[in-house]
Amino acid sequence: MTVNEVQALGQAIRAEVGKAVVGHDATVDLMLVALFAGGHILLEGPPGTAKTLLAHSFARTLGLDFGRIQFTPDLMPGDIVGANLFNFQSSTFSLTRGPIFTELLLADEINRTSPKTQAALLEAMQERTVTIDGDSLPLSSRFTVVATQNPIEQQGVYPLPEAQLDRFLFKQIVAYPSADEERRIVAGHGARQAAMSPADWGVETRADAATIDAAVATVASVRLVNEVIDYIVALIRGTRDVADLDSGASPRSGAMLAGAARARAALDGRDFVIPDDVKALAPALLRHRLILSPAAEIGGRAIEDVVARIIDTIEAPR
Repeated sequence: MTVNEVQALGQAIRAEVGKAVVGHDATVDLMLVALFAGGHILLEGPPGTAKTLLAHSFARTLGLDFGRIQFTPDLMPGDIVGANLFNFQSSTFSLTRGPIFTELLLADEINRTSPKTQAALLEAMQERTVTIDGDSLPLSSRFTVVATQNPIEQQGVYPLPEAQLDRFLFKQIVAYPSADEERRIVAGHGARQAAMSPADWGVETRADAATIDAAVATVASVRLVNEVIDYIVALIRGTRDVADLDSGASPRSGAMLAGAARARAALDGRDFVIPDDVKALAPALLRHRLILSPAAEIGGRAIEDVVARIIDTIEAPR
């Protein structure tokens, strides 16, 4: 597959998702980058902004197996990964696989469950394997987590720990639609409230496993020159000596940013990465990895402003 074919595939996927979901173009772009870069994405936004429909439509367009877990305070790790259950008829234990054994997993309202249950996703997200009673079981190489959380809930929630946040390639803020987009939502979805499946909106499959694997291989071959590598390293290291931050980005985030920049370049029809690829992806990659200092929080400074200032400070190669 050539980079032009990857670009055409991305355009086809955007068009299909757009049949069911109004707006969210930037979010779909980040989901495509995450898929082809082998990463996961966290969507943060208020209820009713089509996060679930977006994930379901995205999976259908790609021909991926789709699974959804509604996270609640009483959810246990075994409810996610599965367990070996005793069969009284055969007097043997048999493996019952949990909903994590899928290709695109929607972890809905992930911050509403306890840290113990949240941690059940760590191994799967990092290594794409699940360990049950000492046995390591592989997940699909295309396993991708799309997690959601509600920023306005304050009771009955468990904020994700830093180690788990670092597993997400991107954190995207899903905002309310514009006035024109909201009018289109009311006009279209208001007349078909029962149509909650992407198939009801005519969303068709535009890819399969072989196509996705070929696209991932093409992305991996995109050139990353030394000047851009140095720029990524400078950007990541530049987050570690800022007075407004208590904690900077990890080395893993730099490697993730390089892979994501390759995917964005391929989706743009290029076989080489440019500094603008890095700049465009850096806010979504950094916003959940940086921790504001107490003084910055008291001063009312926003993490978005700090990230923007860091990006502006680090000189990009020409």
